[in-house]
Amino acid sequence: MKQQGFSFDLSQSAQAAAATQCPAPITLVRGFLNVEQQQALMQEAQHYPFERPQIRVYGQYHPIPRSQVWFADKGCDYRYSNLFIEAVDWPKYAQRCRDMLAREFGLQSNGVLVNRYRDGNDTMGWHSDDEVEIEPGSDIASLTLGASRDFLIRHKQTKARYTIALTSGDLLIMHWPMQQAWQHSLPKRKAVSDCRLNYTFRQLVPNFHATG
Repeated sequence: MKQQGFSFDLSQSAQAAAATQCPAPITLVRGFLNVEQQQALMQEAQHYPFERPQIRVYGQYHPIPRSQVWFADKGCDYRYSNLFIEAVDWPKYAQRCRDMLAREFGLQSNGVLVNRYRDGNDTMGWHSDDEVEIEPGSDIASLTLGASRDFLIRHKQTKARYTIALTSGDLLIMHWPMQQAWQHSLPKRKAVSDCRLNYTFRQLVPNFHATG
């Protein structure tokens, strides 16, 4: 049965796979989401409970330079950068994206971190998605909506750097063991005035933070 706004042809997905000069274990699929799908997600995101939590830096607390929300299955709470984030129930279209990734790529996920960058001043520093509760050997899928932004990748040992311009609808899959050898970031871009949404789908060990 066709799901309105979220039908997808696998042959189109395969044809959209783009080559990159980056040797990191990634798959880039340009235009994975069509315009209708992008619009459905953008409209849904207007009602997401975004927050800007504070993190401690050199003894002082500062709000993160973006806003975020964590949608996940029950028991899939998440901790990173000393922040503990309780799972919020999946919204309709984020859930459909999750289903598409499982169907088209066999990529399993039980949570998605949605980051909202208001403009080019909002940013994400160098990091790896290597938290202990992430399922060992699992891949992470990143979906871009809205403004185009440069996505930087850096090897931890050689410090070799690569830049990939991600545009609305693009899918970037970071395959295991990328997080062990590489870091990534989203630097400031003063010329960017529009909002960008990024969905990163992850597979966590269920009930990792359960107590009692």
